[in-house]
Amino acid sequence: MGKLFNNFIGNPKNDVLSGLTVALALVPEAVAFAFIAGIPPMVGLYGAFMMGLITALFGGRPGMISGATGATAVVMVFMIKVGNDVGDALATPVENLGLQWLFITLLIVGVIQVCAGLFKLGKFVRLIPHPVMMGFVNGLAIVIFLAQLDFFKEGVGDAKSWLQGGAMYIMVGLVALTMAIMYFLPKLTKVVPSALVAIVVVAAITVFANLDVATVGSFIKDGGGSGLQGSLPTFQFQIFTLFDTMAGHWPLVLGTAATLAAVGLIESLMTLNLVDDLTDTRGSGNRECVAQGAANVANGLFGGMGGCAMIGQSIINVNSGGRGRLSGVVAAVALLAFILFGAPVIERIPIAALVGVMFMVVIGTFAWSSFRIFNKVPVSDVIVIITVSAITVWKDLAIAVVTGVIMSALVFAWNSAKRIRARKSIKEDGTKVYAIWGPLFFGSVTDFNAKFDPKTDPESIEIDFIESRVQDHSGIEALRSVANKYLDLGKKVTLTHLSPECKALLIKRNPEFETIIKSQIEDPRYHIATDLLDAEV
Repeated sequence: MGKLFNNFIGNPKNDVLSGLTVALALVPEAVAFAFIAGIPPMVGLYGAFMMGLITALFGGRPGMISGATGATAVVMVFMIKVGNDVGDALATPVENLGLQWLFITLLIVGVIQVCAGLFKLGKFVRLIPHPVMMGFVNGLAIVIFLAQLDFFKEGVGDAKSWLQGGAMYIMVGLVALTMAIMYFLPKLTKVVPSALVAIVVVAAITVFANLDVATVGSFIKDGGGSGLQGSLPTFQFQIFTLFDTMAGHWPLVLGTAATLAAVGLIESLMTLNLVDDLTDTRGSGNRECVAQGAANVANGLFGGMGGCAMIGQSIINVNSGGRGRLSGVVAAVALLAFILFGAPVIERIPIAALVGVMFMVVIGTFAWSSFRIFNKVPVSDVIVIITVSAITVWKDLAIAVVTGVIMSALVFAWNSAKRIRARKSIKEDGTKVYAIWGPLFFGSVTDFNAKFDPKTDPESIEIDFIESRVQDHSGIEALRSVANKYLDLGKKVTLTHLSPECKALLIKRNPEFETIIKSQIEDPRYHIATDLLDAEV
């Protein structure tokens, strides 16, 4: 049990205070994302509570916050709509069928994510290049900033318009005051989180000055909700009786589940990487996958929205001093307490204070150093940073990251393909030696083949791979083809310093190659360090 709850407490005071700060910021975020998905606000709040509690206790990164997110909300919209349309079309209409389908989908999402953790797929986030990570955080900062601009508008839906006159001045002034407190207070004292102080001060000003400003309560009601007050989430018995209504729609359900699982894991693992960098510590990607999956299963069973890690709230938590698991637990439990007991108080918190907090998150998230390095890094890296940032804003996180990784991989393959070399020498016995340097893979096969001249070479050839490694099937086929050209001419060819894997594959394809592969000391084995580290975290 000690290992299960390792790093539970960092600094108790900081963990508790930062957890309370995060809980206050979670309320409008969860409600807003519920509106995006087209579901009741309370479902979003329950989702944030269950995601936050389970991942805080069992996740791979102490101090990281999970909850209902915009990245997953935009994927859920189509599922909700189709389900409701089917419910309306049934002989006996089923109310909120789309919501019930969402709960079933979350069960599948959870299973996929748990399997990803059990099969140790979380380690592959370590393969995401730094330019992709930099583009991701820049794009995310822009997305968070743009999302806050909606709070400077009034009205509903397409009828929203910018605040005018005094309302706009008050909103801007309160946001600026919040940001000023968060900026200057840490220079004086760090006894309490500056974000929490800013929220309390701005809330007190609006209450005692009786200012007519948007609050958490008005935000919920303007979006169609009835308020923050609710009860404990209950087990959703009906989801197991609705499978027959999904006939013909399972491809949609499974496709949505796979997309949600992928988006959730990518955002969670990227957040884990970011918090690792901020805290100079290391989390476990595989453990985080399992925790995210378990949390989504719980959401499906108890009627929550589901979600994934929240980068903005995680940064608030870390910057406020929350480094232990206790901070995430406090945030989740405090959110539930707000729902059960504190609705009248929490609903009076001005939206301006929370917008100011998120603006400071934007400033802290954006990689300002990217402007300074543009003329110091390869052009390809600059293009990747800009592309990932743009796609994150234009489409979504998952597409942006996948695109960035593919672009980086292609650039790496192109550059590596140009590095294959063959140093030629002649031994005393007349054997010509080709000492290969550089990786042999699909990108370098053409250059590798061009290094040899079977017709004019002497009768004895040695191809030495002590400074090279065959990386893939294309490389193995290229090596087999070159060797066969010499053998077909009746010449002697010897292959030296091949890796055991390459040797085995060559002999399996051409058993006679066993006679031309010289016995050698095996190359060092390279294991992925994450496998060992994940077992210890």
